[in-house]
Amino acid sequence: MQASGAQPSAARPGVASKQYKHAAIVPIRDEITGVTTQSLKRRIDAARSKGADLVVFELDTPGGYLDSALDIAHMIENLRDIGTVAWVNPQAHSAGTIISVACNEIVMAPSSTMGDSQVILFTGEGVDAVPEELRPKIYTPVLTRFRSSAKLNGYSEVLSEAFVIPEREVWWLENTATGEREFVFREEKLKRMGEDAQQDGAVQKVTKAILGMGESGQHAWKLVDGYFDIVTGKDVSITQPVERDDELLEMDSGRAHAFGFNKAIVAGEDDIRARYGVATISRLDETWSEGLTTWLTSPYVRGFLLILVFLGAYVEFHTPGLGLAGLVSLIALAVFVGAPYLTGLASVWEIVLIVIGLVLIGLEVFVIPGFGVAGVTGILCLMAGLVATFMPGEPGHSTPFYVPQLQPTLDALYTGLKTVVIGLLASIVGMFFLAKYLPRMPLFQKLIPLNEGPESVAVEDPYHGLAQPGDNGVSLGPLRPAGKARFGGMLVDVVTSGEYVEAGEAVQVVERTVNRVVVRALRG
Repeated sequence: MQASGAQPSAARPGVASKQYKHAAIVPIRDEITGVTTQSLKRRIDAARSKGADLVVFELDTPGGYLDSALDIAHMIENLRDIGTVAWVNPQAHSAGTIISVACNEIVMAPSSTMGDSQVILFTGEGVDAVPEELRPKIYTPVLTRFRSSAKLNGYSEVLSEAFVIPEREVWWLENTATGEREFVFREEKLKRMGEDAQQDGAVQKVTKAILGMGESGQHAWKLVDGYFDIVTGKDVSITQPVERDDELLEMDSGRAHAFGFNKAIVAGEDDIRARYGVATISRLDETWSEGLTTWLTSPYVRGFLLILVFLGAYVEFHTPGLGLAGLVSLIALAVFVGAPYLTGLASVWEIVLIVIGLVLIGLEVFVIPGFGVAGVTGILCLMAGLVATFMPGEPGHSTPFYVPQLQPTLDALYTGLKTVVIGLLASIVGMFFLAKYLPRMPLFQKLIPLNEGPESVAVEDPYHGLAQPGDNGVSLGPLRPAGKARFGGMLVDVVTSGEYVEAGEAVQVVERTVNRVVVRALRG
C-alpha cells in the first residue's frame, strides 16, 4: 500500500498559510434555526467591533433548517474583511456541513465527524429520498451553495455533491506521472482508466493500448489505495469507490484531512493560537435574550402559551369589563407569535391570517346573530395561522402558500398540529374546571366578586317585620285611599286598592312590596 504522506505544508497540522492578530470564537450549537442566523449576524458584527480579523465558528450541531443554513453560508461567503474558520468540535452534520464548507478553512477536533447533508422527504411510506421530479427544485439551492463554497475555498466539488446525493459513486484517482490526485464520478473514472462498463478484460487491454497506457497503466490514472491518517499517525488502506452509490459522504477528522477538507487537528484554543498566530482570543456566546427566544419557540413552551390564550379568553368572556384574564391572553398570544417571528419561523402573512381569524370570530360573536360562515372561516384561519408559525420556509418557494415537501418542514408541521390540538384539548378541560370550581375560590372572589343575592340588595325594612300580608291593624284616620294605620305599636303608611276607609276601622294587609303596604277594610 502506498501512503499519502506527501501533503502540502499548509495542509499539515501546525502553522496556517495566513496569520492573524485577534480571533473571535463563535459557537454554533444544537439545532440551526432562524435564531442562529440572527445571532451570528450580531456576533460577527461584535467580533468586527472588537478588532477581530479571524472568526472561528465552533460547530457542535446535528443540523437544522435548510433555509437558515443557506442564509448563514451565504453570509459567511460574503465576509471579505475577516478570515473564517469552521472548527468542527465534535460534529457538523447536515446544515452544519453546509456552514463549514462555506468557511475559508475547516479544522476538526481529534474525535469529530462531518457530512451527511441529504435533503430528505416524508412520504406515505416513511422517510425517503427526494424523487426525481422534485430534485431540480429542492436540490438546486443546496448543490449551488456547496459548489460555490467548494470552488471558493478549494474543496472537491465532487465530494461536496456526495454530501447531498447518495447516488453519487465517487472514485479517488492518482496520475502515475504527475502524482496529481482527484475525486471523480464513475463515468469519469471509466474514461480516465480506459475502461468501459460493457467491455470485457481483453477489450479493456486494447483500449489502454490505443490510449498509449500499456499493460501496466504507465502514464495513466490509477486508483489510490491508501492515505496517511494524521490522527492515528498510521497509513490507512481504503477500498474503492471511496463513496458508494448507496450511502452519503460522512468523514471523521482523519479521513476529512486526507480528502482535503480538514486542514488541521485542533483540540483547543492553544492549537488555534499556534496555528493562526493570534495574540488574543475572545469568545462570543449567545446572549440571554437569544437563549430566551430559542426557549420560547420550543413546542412545550408554545403549547403552554396557547393554553393561556384560550383560558384567558374564556375567563374574559365570562366576566364583566376588560380584566387581568384578557390581558394575560393578549400577552400570551403576542409571545406565541412574536418569538417565532423573531426567529424567522413565522412571517407577516401568518400573523395576518391569525388576525383575520380573530376578527371573523369577533364578528360572529358580537355582531352577526347565530353561528355560520364567518365563525367557521375565522376558526379555520386562526388554526391555520397558529400551525403555520411552527413551519420554516422551503427553498424554491416564492409564495407563502405551498405544500411542504422537505422532512424538516413536515416535522415542523406535525409538531405544530400536535401542539395546537393538545393545547386546545387541554384548554377545554381547563374551561370545565374553571366553570365548576373557580367561582368558589377565595382568590377569584377577591378579583371578581360573586353576583349579589336578593338578601344583599333588598331595601332595609323600616317596619321591622310588621305589616306583612295577613296582619291586622287599625286606621288612624280616613284612608282616601292613603293614610296611616297602627300595627301593634308601629305606625305604618298604608294605601287601599281604591276603597274609602273610615278612621278607626279595622284593616288587614293584603299586599306588601318593599315599603308599599296595601290594606283592605275588615267589615262584617
